[in-house]
Amino acid sequence: MKSNVPVNHSIKKTDKETLLKWYHLLFLGRTLDERAPNYLKQAIGWSYHAPAAGHDGIQLAIGQVFRKNKDHLFPYYRDLQTCVAAGMTAEEIIYNGISRDADVAGGGRHMSNHFAKPSWNIHNVSSCTGNHTLHASGLGRALKTYKETDAVVISSQGESSVSEGYVYEAINGASNEELPVVFVFQDNGYGISVPKEDQTANRKVAKNFEGFKNLRILYCNGKDVFDSMNTMEEAVEWSMKEQKPVLVHANCVRIGSHSNSDRHELYRDKNELSYVKEYDPLDKYRRLLLRYNRATEEELKEIEEKVAAEVKAAHKKGLAAPQPTPESIHDFVTPEPYPASKYPEGLHNFDGPKVKLIEALNETMKAEFRKNPDTYIWGQDIANKDKGGIFNVSKGMQQEFGKTRVFNAPIAEDFIMGTANGMSRYKKDMRIVVEGAEFADYFWPAMEQFVETTHEYWRTKGQFSPNITVRLASGGYIGGGLYHSQNIEAALTTFPGVRVVYPSFADDAAGLMRTSIRSEGLTVFMEPKALYNSPKAATSVPDDFEVPFGKARIRREGKDLTIITYGNTTHHCLEAAEKLSKEGIAEVEVVDLRSLLPLDEETILASIKKTSRAMIVHEDKVFAGFGGEVAAMISNLGFEYLDAPIKSRFNLYTSWV
Repeated sequence: MKSNVPVNHSIKKTDKETLLKWYHLLFLGRTLDERAPNYLKQAIGWSYHAPAAGHDGIQLAIGQVFRKNKDHLFPYYRDLQTCVAAGMTAEEIIYNGISRDADVAGGGRHMSNHFAKPSWNIHNVSSCTGNHTLHASGLGRALKTYKETDAVVISSQGESSVSEGYVYEAINGASNEELPVVFVFQDNGYGISVPKEDQTANRKVAKNFEGFKNLRILYCNGKDVFDSMNTMEEAVEWSMKEQKPVLVHANCVRIGSHSNSDRHELYRDKNELSYVKEYDPLDKYRRLLLRYNRATEEELKEIEEKVAAEVKAAHKKGLAAPQPTPESIHDFVTPEPYPASKYPEGLHNFDGPKVKLIEALNETMKAEFRKNPDTYIWGQDIANKDKGGIFNVSKGMQQEFGKTRVFNAPIAEDFIMGTANGMSRYKKDMRIVVEGAEFADYFWPAMEQFVETTHEYWRTKGQFSPNITVRLASGGYIGGGLYHSQNIEAALTTFPGVRVVYPSFADDAAGLMRTSIRSEGLTVFMEPKALYNSPKAATSVPDDFEVPFGKARIRREGKDLTIITYGNTTHHCLEAAEKLSKEGIAEVEVVDLRSLLPLDEETILASIKKTSRAMIVHEDKVFAGFGGEVAAMISNLGFEYLDAPIKSRFNLYTSWV
């Protein structure tokens, strides 16, 4: 904003140039909004269209207060007018709607009507309604951390998405941390066909948040251009000045159906449909301009004709623009990792005292925090006085790096993951480590945000990479029972766009942690908690040890049988292999995967080609565990090398005998 004092906009006080500019933006947005369904009817595209008509006032205001490359804007799928008001062109809107490669949001990779321009800080968000609220809070944390006091984050959504739990987590976090975020609720009374009274007891959903400390709540008529503009300017100015969050509740109407797949006449009567059309914000604004002699009919007609020509030209360019190529689906799935080339294959035996796996993780994280001051870590119970997590993996980090870089998060796994996504958007050099849950078993509440984060790089066509390492204490052998001993890697490895690693020894834990933190993209780091302090997992570890992704390690050479394993069971397999060797039964080769995704198919196939027998040993469910994927890969690519069926579910010793 140019001034610390908001302008009091009105039909009489606002200058004519601004009034006509607003009319141009409003008419352009409405023209595109009304044209969108025609593309679907002609089978050209725009398979999803949620009309913005009825939200025009608040959306114009959001777009106009947003300053590109300074503020950050998270629009939702109904924010066509918002994005037009923020400066996106008719061409950019149409490219997105008909999914062309030139789409600035992400090259047509996302469902239409999800407008974005990451190069301006208009962020690409997913279809999960309201989940970008967490990303907005994370980015607000980044603004506060880097003392960027002349900027805000604006997050926009419908009132029904506020029913989602992660929205409360986001606003609670912004309130608790005092973050400069403006949350806008565009209330049109419906969540698809569900009326507001079925969503919340309060007629105005913003009232649900009145008890939140540090949160200012403003109400406005989202159908009225001037009330919306004044309220948004006040919200942005106050948020910047006070460095606290604001909630703007804008009362709107939904003139059309929820989307082009919805028939609102099935649940809205004729009186209501007539009522909402009478309150059309565009028609009201046009009438005001004429009534108060702020514009002539000829001036407005001239604007309308210019818009028609602008949209027609954009339409032609849109139809002529190339489609994404089918093979491009494989581009931008996962960023290129840190090369980890310092220690070539085979150089694994080091002189020096042995350190436990927990010490290797702790020292490696500290070393990486010293190396890159833009590295952060948070999670549940990780930074409380002398305690560093329930297993003390992060012990001493807050004392060395301070509370800004090492801090506790609420017991809200979605919040931990979602704000990591948001904060990592601030700068490419930033690296974030989160303890996604105290135990891997408790990561399930974060799956909404985890899934979202896995496809950010692909969905934005490489414009945004969430550079996040998610630490999870995994596995059994501690007597923990349900929710303290589960393995979830089989579920996590089903998602493209994430790496999953699972070390068995201290050196690999250190090397993979270093590679994870230094790499761009999302990595899940599974830590076998039973091995944290186990002497059998202790090794000597160079200070700068690196391990590449997707490279297994042969822990024991053999010729009669290949055992493929990882994590806790690596040690069981090594012990069993030694027993078989001493008893003269077999020489077993033990392949420690270390990296589950990507998987080192080459090493696995080379080993079974040598031994002609394969056994897979891992912790997890017998049915649909990760070992089943390894078995399928061997059957597909290495069946000709096998002299016996793949074993994956029996006791190692008895199955061989």
